[in-house]
Amino acid sequence: MREVMLYQKLESGQVRCNLCAHRCTIAPGKKGICHVRENREGILHTLVYGRTIAQNIDPIEKKPLFHFHPGSTSYSIATPGCNFRCEWCQNSDISQMPREQHRIMGTEALPQEIVSAALAAGCRSISYTYTEPTVFFEYTYDTARLAREKGLANVYVTNGYMTPETLETIHPYLDAANVDLKAFREQTYKRYIGAKLQPVLESLKQMRKLGIWVEVTTLIIPTINDDPGELREAAQFLARELGPETPWHLSRFFPMYRTTGIPATPVETLRRGREIGMQEGLHFVYIGNVPGTEGAHTICYSCGKTVVERMGYRVHVTGLEGSRCKYCGTELHFIL
Repeated sequence: MREVMLYQKLESGQVRCNLCAHRCTIAPGKKGICHVRENREGILHTLVYGRTIAQNIDPIEKKPLFHFHPGSTSYSIATPGCNFRCEWCQNSDISQMPREQHRIMGTEALPQEIVSAALAAGCRSISYTYTEPTVFFEYTYDTARLAREKGLANVYVTNGYMTPETLETIHPYLDAANVDLKAFREQTYKRYIGAKLQPVLESLKQMRKLGIWVEVTTLIIPTINDDPGELREAAQFLARELGPETPWHLSRFFPMYRTTGIPATPVETLRRGREIGMQEGLHFVYIGNVPGTEGAHTICYSCGKTVVERMGYRVHVTGLEGSRCKYCGTELHFIL
């Protein structure tokens, strides 16, 4: 329990949380949509500071980040809670725990303990992942500051629903983010997620302006967000607003949580999405959750040579000199 950052006190003991785009107004004794921020006597508290529900050493490619320290490991942490309620959430047991089980579990770990563990494991970065890092913001902020002092990079794996104030606060310590662009239709966000699309698009543009390295993931779900026209509009937005060098990861859906009645995504749908992304000018469109596909490799968009080969999370850099293609010299936008 500790007082949070980024909120304001209102009349009658109410508070407004300014952490995410929901901007919840919370009465005394009540919690926000995330269920991990509580108004106690007119002071907003976080219930998850230092309470880790997961600590793992992951390949950075699992985030997925393909152009950020490729082949390195990232110390990955999460607390319970989320400000979304995606019906296909693969981590619903921990992300929805406070909402559905009305409890918050986890192991206490102070920021300095996380940083020490990451250094001892030889990791290049710390990732705030699995659930939504925005809802455990104070914990990420304190950890990220210590990590930066020790030479570690910081990564958000996020739904992108934070406020501009939140990004302004964290950006001096945030090196990279993978943002879930869950759909490109407002009605999809409203029906299946309990949120809005536009704040996510604004966060993506702000991250780009702040100099945070951004990669984008879209889980392609049959009948929900797999329409070719929708994918084309998303690709156009990414190429225009973030730049053609922005990696776009198209990931295969498998039935889970509340969407067990929807079949797995056909691989051909992913291949078609990749073609659409490249037609719209994106240089790096990847296919995820399909082991062995060529869509996992980085191919130079100028000369067509493969420069990074990936098989699952195994990475073999074959054609880079710095961040350029060693065959033709084209800048391929890697952070090494």
